[in-house]
Amino acid sequence: MSENRDAGIGAPGEPKVGEVYVEYERLRADHPVSRNADGLWLVARYEDVRHVLKSHEDFSSRVSQRLEENPDAPPSMLFSDPPEHDRLRGLVSRAFTPRRIEEQEGQIESRCEALMGDLTSSDHVDLVTALAAPLPVGVIATMLGVEDGDFVQFKRWSDAIFTNIGEILIGTPSDEAIAANEEMSAYFLDRIAALRRSPRQHLLSDLVDVETEEGRLTDAELLMFCRLLLIAGNETTTSLIVSCVRVFHEMPAIFDRLKRSPRLIPGFVEETLRYHSPFKATIRKAKRDVELAGEKISAGELILPLIASANRDERVFERAAHFDLARSPNPHLAFGLGIHVCLGAPLARLEGRIAVAAMLRHLKGISLDVPDSPALDQFGAPSSVMVTLQRAA
Repeated sequence: MSENRDAGIGAPGEPKVGEVYVEYERLRADHPVSRNADGLWLVARYEDVRHVLKSHEDFSSRVSQRLEENPDAPPSMLFSDPPEHDRLRGLVSRAFTPRRIEEQEGQIESRCEALMGDLTSSDHVDLVTALAAPLPVGVIATMLGVEDGDFVQFKRWSDAIFTNIGEILIGTPSDEAIAANEEMSAYFLDRIAALRRSPRQHLLSDLVDVETEEGRLTDAELLMFCRLLLIAGNETTTSLIVSCVRVFHEMPAIFDRLKRSPRLIPGFVEETLRYHSPFKATIRKAKRDVELAGEKISAGELILPLIASANRDERVFERAAHFDLARSPNPHLAFGLGIHVCLGAPLARLEGRIAVAAMLRHLKGISLDVPDSPALDQFGAPSSVMVTLQRAA
């Protein structure tokens, strides 16, 4: 991944792992809605975060400064409001169906087995490069019809774009991100043109072909969806797998319990999503003057709903700082809420469950080499996580 993401790791003043949760607890108790040093509003409590995510009438997802500067640019499904969002999601949902996701189970399992074979060839490996990143990248690339030989390039584009996502939305993207976006666009435009002439049996071909009374997706909209899957799908699952291993390191007894009772894996994945959320926050913009937890937020101001804080809110989750395999109900917000709830959540859950099951079969234990790395609490997936494996006989 690009060096930008962890450029400051280990630097003086860098927070230790876990301190972010202490800060979230302080915010929930004393400053549930507050400004950070950059002037953005932080929203820390569950009900307030839930309200922001659900209330698209008051809180806009159209936060990209670049879109505002170029109103003719095609909207992104993630960063658009109704009616544009509803049209895009309606079209994409017709191809990205539960059945399509269920059909990926076989390829996920075979990829996991192959990756675990490589991973267990050594006692000391990089979890991200060995399993957590290549699994979702391979799955999504296959769904989009990417040839096996292009996987490395596919991953490079994802890293370059995601690392600069903040600058892409509200600042100036790096030359690396711009180049990656242009290369990826050219790659997929070639394939989209070929699929219009000769359809194939994969997700991208279905998206090219899908049509309703509202019309078909344009080339620009198809590129948007490729980027969305590439970035959101890759990073979410990578971060989820890393978080699962983080839990195994922090609470090794859970690994042993899951080995004895694999039926608990789905609940383990859900609790991991709550306990160490893949994305710590998302972003919205106030459409009008609003009041939240007694604070007046002006129209146009940016808001960061702190998902990871909401998922540790003591007002909603009993013993919120405790990892509970049997937690039920578990209304975490790891995949968002409302009209922007993550379309790929079922795929991420499936990949997470299969990856955990594979680790349980092949290993006697797994631990983090640097458990206090601040990278574990940064936005999105870390670029590298070295682990030590105890291989099964």
